[in-house]
Amino acid sequence: MSGLYPRDWSVQPAANTPDYRTTKFRSPTRPLVRLENTPSDSTGPVFNHDDLGPDDWNLLTNFARPGESPIGPRIFVHGRVLDENARPVPNALVECWQANAGGRYRHKVDTYLAPIDPNFGGCGRTLTDSEGRYRFHTVQPGAYPWPNGPNTWRPAHVHFSVFGEAFAQRLITQCYFEGDPFIPLCAIVQTIPSAEAVDGVTAKLDMSETVPHDMVAYRFDIILRGRHRTWHEGGL
Repeated sequence: MSGLYPRDWSVQPAANTPDYRTTKFRSPTRPLVRLENTPSDSTGPVFNHDDLGPDDWNLLTNFARPGESPIGPRIFVHGRVLDENARPVPNALVECWQANAGGRYRHKVDTYLAPIDPNFGGCGRTLTDSEGRYRFHTVQPGAYPWPNGPNTWRPAHVHFSVFGEAFAQRLITQCYFEGDPFIPLCAIVQTIPSAEAVDGVTAKLDMSETVPHDMVAYRFDIILRGRHRTWHEGGL
């Protein structure tokens, strides 16, 4: 651990943030207790391409019926998983999940009025290549209301999970999309005390990778540690 840069706590949100109402019930009220890792925590899992299906990375096809496709603007989200020295992290399992183009998740507790898309499952996974690169084809997720206040909306976003070399090494974060007017209005985003950190969870329009007459591309790099690490909800 001596070779790692210390975490910059100045960009870490407070556990209890009153404007983000559920933190009142989810934040710890007592000092945290440090637990040592068990052998199963520190020795697995090991992922390889045999664990993945051929279309796991493609949310446009992995749940769609033959000859059909999801509704909504088609987008291409890509980037690299990097360590604190901008070195690529190969063979990392990257998972994603999101709402459909109408802003609804395929989940039994989601009761938003937007319809379920029968051709969109809303989740995918892939392994980074030797240069730490990943990619997902999907649809632009929709914004949706949430019960944090009388008229509150979540910006369009995609959730990401990155596994390290053990179960105890997992990063969970989410990316927003450049130019979304809901970003500065979101109570969750407002818990991040650094404009630089908010920028770090905002996927940038990438015209160099946009597929003409097909899909717009966004780039989202995930930095695991260090001063410029991607803000995340615990984990790595």
